Amino acid sequence: MSETGSDKKVKKLKRVSAEFSLIKALVKGDFATRLTFLICGFGNIFHKQITKGILFLLVEIGYIYYMIKSGVESIKMLPSLGWLKQEEVWNDAKGVYEYTAGHQSIQILLYGVIAIALTILFVIYWRACIKSAYKAQCLHKEGKHVNTFVDDLKALRHENLHKTLMTIPLTGIFAFTVLPLIFMICMAFTNYSKVDDHLVLFDWVGLENFAKVLSFSDKIGQTFWGVLGWTLVWAVFATGLNYILGMILAIVINRRGTKFKAFWRCCFMVSIAIPQFVSLLIVRSMFSADGTINMMLKEWGWIEQSLPFFTNETWSRVMVIIINLWVGIPYTMIQATGILQNIPAELYESARVDGANAFVTFFKITLPYMMFVMTPYLITQFTGNVNNFNVIYLLSGGNPTPVGSTAGKTDLLVTWLYKLTVDQQYYNLGAVIGILTFIVLAVVALVTYRNTNSYKDEEGFQ
Repeated sequence: MSETGSDKKVKKLKRVSAEFSLIKALVKGDFATRLTFLICGFGNIFHKQITKGILFLLVEIGYIYYMIKSGVESIKMLPSLGWLKQEEVWNDAKGVYEYTAGHQSIQILLYGVIAIALTILFVIYWRACIKSAYKAQCLHKEGKHVNTFVDDLKALRHENLHKTLMTIPLTGIFAFTVLPLIFMICMAFTNYSKVDDHLVLFDWVGLENFAKVLSFSDKIGQTFWGVLGWTLVWAVFATGLNYILGMILAIVINRRGTKFKAFWRCCFMVSIAIPQFVSLLIVRSMFSADGTINMMLKEWGWIEQSLPFFTNETWSRVMVIIINLWVGIPYTMIQATGILQNIPAELYESARVDGANAFVTFFKITLPYMMFVMTPYLITQFTGNVNNFNVIYLLSGGNPTPVGSTAGKTDLLVTWLYKLTVDQQYYNLGAVIGILTFIVLAVVALVTYRNTNSYKDEEGFQ
């Protein structure tokens, strides 16, 4: 089949894009393309793409204006993070003390990160300008049509539709995820905390915070390892029990002999329909020292003193795991129900013909099939339980008996991080713990997933 002119044009453009490099544009480009290295949009204007070239130029002018006005100063101040303290000066004319404006390290760090990020984006944008100019040169040299601004707008609705649809999401990710993440990472290398009044002016301290958190001899380090151990224990039990019990519940409801299946599923769905924080606060009230459960047990004469549901270390840890089942099992039941209903019935029929009992059928057919499909879900659940702020904070608040002076026996890394930053203003340590939490989750998730059949044998159950 012969190619049409349109197909050849598309292939030509793709080849030019694939072979493009700044060195090639500098060596083989005409004077207009080379001048684009300094004046964005010049090559497009020269090759009759006036509107596109002007837009390129306006962005460059805007960037240069920003850098001259504040960007250069922001980057220049970044290594020191400021040094000028706010001072009290007597004003004879007014007869009052006035405060001179000092440096704000947090502001300097934020503006510096933004300036560097915008510079990186501009470099990418600058390369795109040169690429556009070089492409226009190649098309003009071959006597082919060079897209006008209207043609480019039409392309954004057709072959470049993916760029149109992805622009807003990528902008949001960069502004509200990437930049705050970079800012937090930078904060981990400073002494930004209430220690020695480093909340206004603070300095770079390198890896000092990481060494402190990971040290077994420092109080913060001892607290970190204790909280990390409980966090992993909590995540394993919360994920494993929810999965096992949710799967059993789904199997029992889904079996042929069970009547009123929709009713039973609806009963367990109620816990999902009710907002989680409402359920958790009610349960905490019920199991408090003067709550409904203790009062009823006292009235029945079963106990004389209130049971320490949230005041004893062991009781409190067991309680948060058990109560989490009420919230988590219905979600697993829904997932498992969908998978059970999609297991081929022929497999069970063949097993029954071969004389397999219910236990053999479960371990040879049901469980392998469900594990294959639900492994990514389990990894997601494990990650979610490591960061399960709601259940711990709303039920026990991290209590009882503090670990060190900053955490409680039921605190997870995420609730401890919250207390360090919001309650105690150790922002640098909070940033370090956030980074270490990410590293732990990333390693566990990647290693676990890459060693599962869901990853190794994607076509295994098809």
